[in-house]
Amino acid sequence: VRLPTRRGDWRLMGRTIRLVLGYPVYAAFATLAGLVGLSVFVLSQNVTLVSDVVVGGSLPLSNRVAVLVGLYPFLGTSFSVEAGLATLVVAALLGVDLAMVAYHVREHGLSLESGGGSAVGAFLGMLGAGCAACGPAVLVGLLSLVGAAGLLTLLPFEGLELTALAAVALVLSIFWIADGMRGGMIRGCPVEPPR
Repeated sequence: VRLPTRRGDWRLMGRTIRLVLGYPVYAAFATLAGLVGLSVFVLSQNVTLVSDVVVGGSLPLSNRVAVLVGLYPFLGTSFSVEAGLATLVVAALLGVDLAMVAYHVREHGLSLESGGGSAVGAFLGMLGAGCAACGPAVLVGLLSLVGAAGLLTLLPFEGLELTALAAVALVLSIFWIADGMRGGMIRGCPVEPPR
């Protein structure tokens, strides 16, 4: 398994992302996937609030919308600056990753068998991103089963480590997809192999 350790690997990823997102349909897909991912991350942390206040509450519609918008990073107070930025980065990486998988599968005529590595990478990235958003809560629940819920408080960055792991998983997935497309044609331009 290759890792993006050389400068050429990072250039390959950047060039492939730029060329794939150069198609408006894939750029729109990446944006939509990132927004859906962000919404899933944010709303999964506040299921009770969303169901009791936003969906089933008796507040006026404008107040319910204000509560819903306030759950998102930088629009409300639910996230610290670091956690909000990390969540936005993971959502953006998820959108790019899914757009690249869609491009790779569609444009290169891959089946799930031949594009399995990319599909698995995207799936793991999505799982990692989901855990990054609600990971501390899930981890507390799992650790409490074995009487170790207090271990989460020992994490020095209050759960941001999980978000970093999700970002690493997504970057690796993007690299492996870009590496898998090497030698293919994107918009008539061959993706260069690393030097």
